[in-house]
Amino acid sequence: MKGLLIKDFKLMKGQKNFFMVIIVISIIMIIASPESSFPIGFLGFIGTLFSISSISYDEFDNGNAFLFSLPITRKDYVFEKYVFGFITGVTSLLLGTVMSLISIGITKTGSFNEIFITASSLFPIILLILSIMLPFILKFGGEKGRIAIIGVMGFIFVIGLLLIKVTDKMGIDLYGIFKNLPQFQPQVYILLLLLCSGVVLVISYFISLAIMKKKEF
Repeated sequence: MKGLLIKDFKLMKGQKNFFMVIIVISIIMIIASPESSFPIGFLGFIGTLFSISSISYDEFDNGNAFLFSLPITRKDYVFEKYVFGFITGVTSLLLGTVMSLISIGITKTGSFNEIFITASSLFPIILLILSIMLPFILKFGGEKGRIAIIGVMGFIFVIGLLLIKVTDKMGIDLYGIFKNLPQFQPQVYILLLLLCSGVVLVISYFISLAIMKKKEF
């Protein structure tokens, strides 16, 4: 797996200009709004997407056929993609957090506690994004996988709208239900979200492994 990680990081190195542009955009947003936590989510999400680009590079010019002629297993490949996505996502998240903290320290605006809560909340979100993306990309490939992800997100959005409309017609006050739920500290919600995202990540890994075992190159 070490060799696969080295390969992906070298591929990512070739996109350093793109990553520099992303950092510049984050810096501009911080200058425009020093108390903003925008760089945390922005960089974290972009960093996670690098796992998709690495799969697209592997597929280019039938590269997978050559890749699997090397002494690696499909299980190694799938596990490495999750590890690579985790590393790039979390590293980018930490970079965005540091940038936001430095901005608050210099300008004396905003709240350090709010930044830490935001970063902690986005960490499980990154895990969920990784869990959703990788099975689709491994199943349909880079280009078709992106379309499939957009389709699923659109489907979920439509289902959500229909749920709101149906409950409204039935006289059910969803807002009132959520408002009357027990109130907990933000740390409790973050921990619950982290546990859920961890479970989803494990399920996603086994789905991706099953997909890869059935693929032919």
